[in-house]
Amino acid sequence: MNPTRTFSDKIWLVLKGLAMGAANKVPGVSGGMVAFVAGFYEEFIYSLQKVNGKAFKLFINGRFKSFWKYINGRFLSLLMLGMVISYFSISKLLDYFLIHYELYVWSTFFGMILGSIYYVAKDFGNWNRKYVAYLILGIIVGVSISFLEPAKQNDHLLFVFFCGIIGVSGMTLPGLSGSFILILLGNYVLLLVDAVNALYDTFADLLSGDFGFTSNAERIRLLKVLAIFSFGSITGLVSLSHFLGYLLKRYKKATFAVIIGFIAGSLGVVWPWKNKEFELDELKNIARDANGQEIIIGYERFFPSEFSFETFLAILFIIVGVIIVLSLDWYQKFKTFPKHG
Repeated sequence: MNPTRTFSDKIWLVLKGLAMGAANKVPGVSGGMVAFVAGFYEEFIYSLQKVNGKAFKLFINGRFKSFWKYINGRFLSLLMLGMVISYFSISKLLDYFLIHYELYVWSTFFGMILGSIYYVAKDFGNWNRKYVAYLILGIIVGVSISFLEPAKQNDHLLFVFFCGIIGVSGMTLPGLSGSFILILLGNYVLLLVDAVNALYDTFADLLSGDFGFTSNAERIRLLKVLAIFSFGSITGLVSLSHFLGYLLKRYKKATFAVIIGFIAGSLGVVWPWKNKEFELDELKNIARDANGQEIIIGYERFFPSEFSFETFLAILFIIVGVIIVLSLDWYQKFKTFPKHG
């Protein structure tokens, strides 16, 4: 933990939060992977681990300064600020690009994950048979998850709470995409599209002085769903961080080996060349959500049959994705390289 962060460090933390928030929105990519590659994963997990009984006592007793220092509040608050901003900016921009330039978005993320595998594996050290076995285990689990069949949407509040606990895994476990888990649970559109849009529209109404949404039953339902989902996410974030903190303290290399396997296994989810599989209604038409968006339940992956200009661009974006991640390594070396003159 670093209590004396410079202004540029604080800006970088907000930007990292932006990246984590954007990554959590994209199926197949995890915010935890951003934290892992950007070098603040362990601080993130250990800070969340401090949200415990002792922190609660400090807060209740009015020792706010001690509470803030104990939970590494400046670090967490800057990250969370970036994530919140992301949900109303970067995530909206990503939605636009996924609609209009889907192949190139998936290609960029595919390249970023390829670069991430190299980035996190290069400093691992010696790979003995035990760690290779953990790596293979992580790959198998990651690949297996990517081929599971999605469930149907379920807005029961208890199930929504469960979705929050499971869905937040992408923030704490690199390579395990929370968004993709929500697709498998059937609630991706409900929780990360409809509910988030309802919150965005509510903020817009409040700023314009329009309180008509209070009589909109559908809007209230979605806001209630989002509140329960958020509560489940916070519960999952704290509980998973305690579990992962325990593993990192006692089995760090084994945990890292599994994480690298998860990241490699997630490549199947973000494979750029794929056709959408849609949910069908009773009349065998493509089912749509409350906002009229087509409900995607999965993808059929394929290899490009010809080397077209589109394929060339997709490969180019894969390379760009790799360079984006590796530039983090170059930036870290530049920061630590001794300056002369």
